[in-house]
Amino acid sequence: MRDPLSSGQAHKSHSSSPSRPLVIAGPCMAESWETLVAVAQPLVALSRELDFDFVFKSSFDKANRTSIDSYRGPGIKQASEWFARLKKDFGVRILTDVHETTDCAPAADVCDVLQIPAFLCRQTDLLVAAVATGRAVNVKKGQFMAPRAMHNIVDKARAVCREKSLKEQIMLTERGVTFGYGNLVVDMRALAMMAEAKVPVIFDITHSTQLPASGGEGGKTSGGQRHFAPLLARSATASGYIDGWFLEVHPSPTSAKSDKDAQLTITQATTLLKQLVPLWHATRTARSIDSGFVD
Repeated sequence: MRDPLSSGQAHKSHSSSPSRPLVIAGPCMAESWETLVAVAQPLVALSRELDFDFVFKSSFDKANRTSIDSYRGPGIKQASEWFARLKKDFGVRILTDVHETTDCAPAADVCDVLQIPAFLCRQTDLLVAAVATGRAVNVKKGQFMAPRAMHNIVDKARAVCREKSLKEQIMLTERGVTFGYGNLVVDMRALAMMAEAKVPVIFDITHSTQLPASGGEGGKTSGGQRHFAPLLARSATASGYIDGWFLEVHPSPTSAKSDKDAQLTITQATTLLKQLVPLWHATRTARSIDSGFVD
């Protein structure tokens, strides 16, 4: 059973594909210890029930908030204490975002996966610092990036791994592309194009529903179309090109301190994953016919 995080050499053939999907899930922001536990507990239980690999996600700092007045998070010191307790109490792996090169080493002290935010995916120094920690790195595709342009980012990461004799643990995550002002769309072709880089591809269910800056109206928070989450998630899963999903989950999204219109409730996340995991298994080899359509 191959974990999608265990090797950057995935997808050279269908036989090397993972036998179970990866789920990266948790609240957008590490708002409190109670919020983290309220989400981690049911998701850990669900990972055992549905047999998926699970990485708990939460951010210690939301450095790209629309407004300077918006709450950014508890900071790395407090969040790291909470993350360490989560690992001890629930046996989970942890993913968090890094925004500065100086974030990477302290985050890697406790977290298993460092995530490069979409807006920062081209920042070479940040990527190099994250990969150099030896931790797995998940790179969000920028809303402004062509899918195959992400291959260059993978090449950067691989160069660091070669230089430092590190195991490749690189993932790419699709989260939609800018479509006009304040709107995102998901081009399903992007999943196949990113998979050409021979790294695990993750689909970001909740950020793909986001309406940046309140639908382009110059508001101070981003909106979202949560009702499209199941449709987008099913479509991406049926493609046969993804290794798992990223989704933000909150006990009460309407009261969340960030992304309140996009995060899913625990019930919604549970219902959706119960549909997606069997679909992932059923469509895992669907892409096998695609080469027959190449001119």
